[in-house]
Amino acid sequence: MSDLLEIHQLSVQLQNKVILSDVELSLQAGEILGLVGPSGCGKTTLLNVIAGFIEPCSGQLTIGNEIKVSADNMIAPEHRNIGMIFQGYALFPHLTVDANICFGIDKLSKREQASRINPLLDLLKLEDLTQRYPHELSGGQQQRVAIARALAPQPKLLLLDEPFSNIDARLRNELMIEIRQLLKHLNMTAIFVTHNKDEVFTFADKIAVMHQGNILQTGMPAAVCKQPNSWQVADFLQLGSWLPVVVQVVDQSNSLVSAIGDIFVENSPLDTEHSEEDHSDTAGIKKFITGKNSNGSLQLLIKPQFINLCMSDAPANVQIEHISITEQGYHYLLSSLSRDDCLKFDQLSFYTDVLLTIGQQIKITIKSHDFVIFANTHF
Repeated sequence: MSDLLEIHQLSVQLQNKVILSDVELSLQAGEILGLVGPSGCGKTTLLNVIAGFIEPCSGQLTIGNEIKVSADNMIAPEHRNIGMIFQGYALFPHLTVDANICFGIDKLSKREQASRINPLLDLLKLEDLTQRYPHELSGGQQQRVAIARALAPQPKLLLLDEPFSNIDARLRNELMIEIRQLLKHLNMTAIFVTHNKDEVFTFADKIAVMHQGNILQTGMPAAVCKQPNSWQVADFLQLGSWLPVVVQVVDQSNSLVSAIGDIFVENSPLDTEHSEEDHSDTAGIKKFITGKNSNGSLQLLIKPQFINLCMSDAPANVQIEHISITEQGYHYLLSSLSRDDCLKFDQLSFYTDVLLTIGQQIKITIKSHDFVIFANTHF
C-alpha cells in the first residue's frame, strides 16, 4: 500500500504562537486515523492545515503523490480533493437534503449528480428524506447528510472534526459502526478528531496522540495502549494510575519500593539511564524512562487489572476514598497510608466485585506483569 498522506516537519504559528511543531504523519490509502489529545494541543489546527484553511510556516504536506503543499506552494482548499465534516455539520438550513448533498457537485449534469448521490442515499439510508430540511432531521440524520455531502465529490481524503460529539450515546456506537463500514466499502482514507479513546477503538485503524503541537505516538490503538512511549500518552489515554516508586538494588536483583510495599522485579537491575527512545525489555520491565529525577523517584503505571485485593488479616496499606458503580464492578479510588511524601498517593484506581466502604482500610498488592515506568519530572 502506498501512502496517501505524508506530512513532514510541519509547523504552524498563529499570532506569534507556535501551534504545531515539526509534525510527522503518514497515512495509507483506505486507513482511518483517530487523532486524539487534550484541548488546545493542535488537533483541529492540523485538520485545517491539511484541508487548506491554514498556511504552514514550514514543512511539507503531500496528498496522493500529486498535491504537494508547503509554505512556498499553497494550494487552495477546492483544489486538494479533500472532504471535511465539521463538528456542527454546517448544513445549509434553506436547502433540502438533496440540495445539500449536491452542493459540492452542482457543476455536474443532473445525470452525473444522480449517479453520485443515489448510491450514497442508499448506503446512508436517506432515500426517504431527500426533500426534508435540516431542522426536520434528527442529529444522526443530519450527520448522515453531512457525510453524503462530503463524499459526493469523491474526495481522496475525508476529515472529520469530532463527528460524534453531538450524537446521543445510544445512537453513537451504531453510527460509528455504520460509517466505518461505509468508508471501508468506498476504500476512503479518513482522519477524525476526538477526545474519546473509546471512539478510536470502534472507528479507527490507527491512533495518533498529540500533545502541545506534536504527535507523540502513532500506531494501532491496542499497541499504543499496551506500550505508551511517554507519560503524556499514558496519562491522556487514562491507561491506569500512577504509583510513585524508588528503585532498590540488592545483590544484583532489584525491587521497586512503594507506599504499598516492595514490588520485586526479577533478575537484572533496572537501568534508569536509558533514553525515551530505548523501548527494550529486561526481565519483564518495559523501560520507558523519560529522563532522570534528582531524588531517584519514578512513576509506575498501574492498570486496575494488575491490582490484587488481599482478603487476609495482613496490615492494611491503603484507604478507600471514593466508590462508584460501573460495568466492571465497584470502582474505588484508593489513597496510601504511608507518611512518606515521596511515595504517597491519593488516586489509585481499582475495580472489584467485593463491596467495601468509604474510609475502610485494606491491603492490596501488585501482580507480576511487564512494568511501564517513567521518571516523575512531569508529575
